[in-house]
Amino acid sequence: MAKINLQPLFDNVLVKPLQAEEMLPSGIVLPDSAKEKPQTGLIMAVGPGSTDDKGNPVKMVVKVGQKVMYKKWGGNEVKVNGEEWMLVEQKDILAIVE
Repeated sequence: MAKINLQPLFDNVLVKPLQAEEMLPSGIVLPDSAKEKPQTGLIMAVGPGSTDDKGNPVKMVVKVGQKVMYKKWGGNEVKVNGEEWMLVEQKDILAIVE
């Protein structure tokens, strides 16, 4: 794997989206225009965390290497090593997939 040249700040998480199945059970292949944006991915980098309203540190719950589900419209697309990845706030991560 190539070196990642992007380090998230605060409570941001760099997620590599996992592609959804491209073929329906009936055998029909979906064109790119009909596919939904992936909502699961692998965490590639994690920011150091943030602070709450009182200045207390808020620890990061997620770790590099975990598979997660995130909000459909959460995050920003970023290009990393020629691939489209997502920069997502920790609060927009819905679950850790085990």
